Amino acid sequence: MASQAALRRRTGVITEKLGMSRVFNEAGEHVPVTVLRVDACQVIARRTRESDGYAALQLGAGQVKVKNTSRALRGHFAKARVEPKRHVVEFRVSEDALVDVGATLGAEHFAAGQFVDAVGTSIGKGFAGAMKRHNFAGLRASHGVSVSHRSHGSTGQCQDPGKVFKGKKMAGHLGHARATVQNLEVVATDAARGLIMVKGGVPGPKGGVVLLSDAKKRPLPEGVPFPAGLRAAAEPEAEEDAAPAAEAEAAVEEAAVEEAAADESAGEDAAESDGEETA
Repeated sequence: MASQAALRRRTGVITEKLGMSRVFNEAGEHVPVTVLRVDACQVIARRTRESDGYAALQLGAGQVKVKNTSRALRGHFAKARVEPKRHVVEFRVSEDALVDVGATLGAEHFAAGQFVDAVGTSIGKGFAGAMKRHNFAGLRASHGVSVSHRSHGSTGQCQDPGKVFKGKKMAGHLGHARATVQNLEVVATDAARGLIMVKGGVPGPKGGVVLLSDAKKRPLPEGVPFPAGLRAAAEPEAEEDAAPAAEAEAAVEEAAVEEAAADESAGEDAAESDGEETA
């Protein structure tokens, strides 16, 4: 039987890792947290079972210049009536968790105390040895081991089969790969500044992109906004400020039309007076 969390699957959000800090709980204990910021995370497209065979939401975040956007993506963003986004990610959701295109998600999408899963790109370490890459113990540090204490040892066999099998743990590229950390607790959120504070470390460097979603192995707690934590489209103060500006523009246009009409009538009177004098 499917769990309640699987039946109600919300979308995740695209966040930016700002770094690590600490907060103090009610007991006075300091809790290390990773600060993530949600900035202009909007819904770009919807995927439904009728048209696509599955239910999902396509989100975009980050600013990018229009000249650096391909023509195909320009049309995609124009269809959704949103500004071009630097990052575009798709999240699977349940059918009752679909959100309208153009809606903006904020930090209020998550609640303090719930658990989330974080997906990011780990920090690249370059070419690393076997001890750092695979946690090997190394060779003996006693007599008989000549300047090869951190080597990985033998890699193959003798004549049969006489080769190195694929997947052998050896030195090589370390980091800069997709990494997931599950069951991280949300300590606090700041909806005004779009900040989410998660307990513990999150993969990726400062300024890296982190995909944050509800924990798959934990039930969805009560009190979490469903289908999503949406931000208001426009503030009432901004609308009040826009009304006088529109009235001023209309008044200027009316004045320009009246002035043009006055000039035309003056020109016609001057022409009639000239005709009378010549007669």
